[in-house]
Amino acid sequence: MKRIFSLALLCAVLGVPVFAGPRQQGGSGGGSSAGGSAGGQIELRVLNYMDLTVANAATSIAEIWEAFDKANPDIKVIREDLFNEPFHNKVEAYAAAGQLPDVMYAWPSGRSTTLHTQRLLKDLGPLIQKDGLNTKYVPAALDPTAQASGYLGILPLAVTSSHAFYINNEVLRDCGLSPARTYAELKAQVPVLKAKGYETVLIAQASDWVMQSCFFSTLAGRFGGPGWEKKILSGQAKFTDPDFVNALNFVKTLYDDGVITRASLSIEYGSASGLFASNKYAYLIDGDWKIGQFLTDKSTGVALITPERQHNFQITVFPDIEGARINKSTSSILGVGWGINAAIPAGSAKEEAAWRLVKWLAGQAVQTQMLSNGGLTTPSRNDISTAALSLEPLQIAGGNLATQYTTGTVVIDGVFESDVSGAVNLGLQELGLGAKTPQQVAESIQRAFDTWKAKQK
Repeated sequence: MKRIFSLALLCAVLGVPVFAGPRQQGGSGGGSSAGGSAGGQIELRVLNYMDLTVANAATSIAEIWEAFDKANPDIKVIREDLFNEPFHNKVEAYAAAGQLPDVMYAWPSGRSTTLHTQRLLKDLGPLIQKDGLNTKYVPAALDPTAQASGYLGILPLAVTSSHAFYINNEVLRDCGLSPARTYAELKAQVPVLKAKGYETVLIAQASDWVMQSCFFSTLAGRFGGPGWEKKILSGQAKFTDPDFVNALNFVKTLYDDGVITRASLSIEYGSASGLFASNKYAYLIDGDWKIGQFLTDKSTGVALITPERQHNFQITVFPDIEGARINKSTSSILGVGWGINAAIPAGSAKEEAAWRLVKWLAGQAVQTQMLSNGGLTTPSRNDISTAALSLEPLQIAGGNLATQYTTGTVVIDGVFESDVSGAVNLGLQELGLGAKTPQQVAESIQRAFDTWKAKQK
């Protein structure tokens, strides 16, 4: 889930700016080689995923990275910070050139498939076992079958819901409405909201992954039922079968009914938070990681949605859809995390330093800090107490999201290779633009799947 965990997350996990080149931590100097050291320090090149728009971005630098530097003077971290497509493009470039950094932020599958399938990440299982960390994480986080490598290529930070339905009750109350419980109710609200100058549902689709990851994966699960993806992967079903086409037809219906406007195809992902917070829309579709965008930034004291206003917002899942196989469901996936370059020799000083950093980045102290600052919604550690934390209303609502649905289904780009999930992304945009019918989109996705399948033989 690339994408997912901004979840993941958590896509906005450590939030700070996008830089053109490496940013050095722990001293001055240039880059490092595979076994490099400087002044007695072990050098670690780190590729990090950061988003400046997340609240408490600057705070995270001090509380996470600088704190590690102070506690580990024998390690010099040379950190490169990138976000969104530039990050993924750089990973692929590094992998192709055989120049991966020592430690890297990665997804369990999806956008990090290359790292997993080419076994470019070290298996962390033995290191986790050696340090007795098995009992410190929820079981799902240490399930090797949940990662595309088939082993623990990353130590995850969370379990992420890639779909969440945010409700702005300030807008609804202004129109004499209450949150829609069914799609029929949602459709009926469109003209009422329009009459007062509001749009209905916001989903920022300028980046093609958003519709697939944050919404269509949930729709595919609702119309196909749990395990729909296994039937396709095993050859028992096709993307052109009625269930999947019905999910695509529903997307077309959303546009036809005005619930989602085609203008959303040009809305940049980073703009969605401000549009929703400024009461332009009644509802927002995004991942659970979006919560971090709305919280109070401790360095400035400013929040996109103040804690007082946050009581007027809810976080749940999309309303019930008539004709769907299941309702009250969401798409969920193992969250992002940290991995180590497989080329680092086992038992070396560099491996020990890299593992020390990964344990810190996915450890109790950092996950507690991230939970407090809005960088995490559902931590992978099981030893974090929320009782002592001062959480804002939206953080509490995010923590309760699991009570709003009964079934979790897969995220498409988490189970299908990029050749296939990319065809889904493109097809959804073509559908939104009216360039293809649902049936044509399904056929193009099936062709991409057949081509990918043929390569596996």
